[in-house]
Amino acid sequence: MACSYLEIDDEDKGYALSLFCIPKHYEEDLDSVIIPNGLIKDRTERLARDIVRDMGAQHIVALCVLKGGYTFFADLLDYIKALNQNSDKSVPLTVDFIRLKSYSNDQSTNSVKVIGGDELTALTGKNVLVVEDIIETGKTMETLLTLLNDCQPKMVKVASLLVKRTPRSSGYRPDYFGFEVPDKFLVGYALDYNEYFRDLNHICILSDQAKEKYKV
Repeated sequence: MACSYLEIDDEDKGYALSLFCIPKHYEEDLDSVIIPNGLIKDRTERLARDIVRDMGAQHIVALCVLKGGYTFFADLLDYIKALNQNSDKSVPLTVDFIRLKSYSNDQSTNSVKVIGGDELTALTGKNVLVVEDIIETGKTMETLLTLLNDCQPKMVKVASLLVKRTPRSSGYRPDYFGFEVPDKFLVGYALDYNEYFRDLNHICILSDQAKEKYKV
């Protein structure tokens, strides 16, 4: 079954910051809100339903890709748990975590650093649901999937909140994703720029001035 998703057009400028509750310390750093928190939550709930439909009755290891994926991961699992309690089809869940690093400031590097990779051997023979915040070039996820496949899991599916529409893409598409977004630098809902902006509820477009302000 083809993955369904919500496409945000390249010309979409988002919503004015004044329409939402934005932390005072970030008001000058953002251009607009491109995905409000409520819309994120609704799409996440729908993804949870799709995952339970497809993977129900199988024990799943939900593998969170830190740090950017932690809010999406927590919300997705909350919705799956709610479905487990209220439907005929349920998914037994355990959780695990991994960190990947492939960014320097706002640029994706050619190398992917895996933190916690030695523990992937525990996934041998398991059904694995990888939960990620955003797929950009796809190279980071392809690297992780290669490492996972070396450990011979029974099955691997990937759920990502966002997929970026970019000419740098390898063509990789996850099994489940919430939104296809323009090629802009997005922050909020745990997506960061040099560790800032994870505490935003909404997904926002980062201003050019902020890229300089928080550059390391």
